Amino acid sequence: MHVVAALVAALLLSGSAGVLAQGHRPDDGETSGRREENGRVRADDYRVTVARLKYGGGGDWYADPSSLPNFLGEFERRTGIPTASLEKVIEAGDPELSSFPFLYMTGHGNVSFSSTELERLRGHLLAGGFLYADDNYGMDESFRKVVALLFPGREMALVPFDHPIYSAFYELDGPPKIHEHDGKRPEGWGIFDGDRLMLFYTYESDVGDGLEDPDVHGDPPAKRELAVRMAVNVFYYAMTR
Repeated sequence: MHVVAALVAALLLSGSAGVLAQGHRPDDGETSGRREENGRVRADDYRVTVARLKYGGGGDWYADPSSLPNFLGEFERRTGIPTASLEKVIEAGDPELSSFPFLYMTGHGNVSFSSTELERLRGHLLAGGFLYADDNYGMDESFRKVVALLFPGREMALVPFDHPIYSAFYELDGPPKIHEHDGKRPEGWGIFDGDRLMLFYTYESDVGDGLEDPDVHGDPPAKRELAVRMAVNVFYYAMTR
């Protein structure tokens, strides 16, 4: 069984707090996140979390700062799987990379990784890790170049609408259209290792913006709900496959 799926199964069977990682602040701090639970403060140590991938090149890897804390709370509420309150920020060359099976990246500008970082990231994904990249608008061109360097023998392909990532928890018709961007249809692209989807990329969708606090972009509740459902599906798929 995939290592992440095994860990989730253990969580569900034991009711324990999880064993994947600690929650950390997006500024690279070492403070564990805490969430109010029945009037008591709860430590986030050893709960399932998302690792935000910090990259070079000048792009804003830190975009949508409220998105992941909001998402983690919604994921726990909807699935019952204990999650951290905050994401972990990590670089591709970090020795701890393998401790975080689910990686997330977003931004508006240029994306760049060193050759060493590409090698570590490639090994992590081929060993069972998962990367979800969401174009915040303006990341597409450089991200595709990075993927070509990351997996030179493979090409990203459109993920068909009948793929389990669109039905892992919620039944969806594909990526939601949260923001207009260039007015194109939203698309989900991927890199597969055999039958396993190990990299998923949403383009012309902007799921991350839909996960932000309501007053940041003023998105209507219906669109924000679609963004949450897409994100839940991606995380749930990655953890159970």
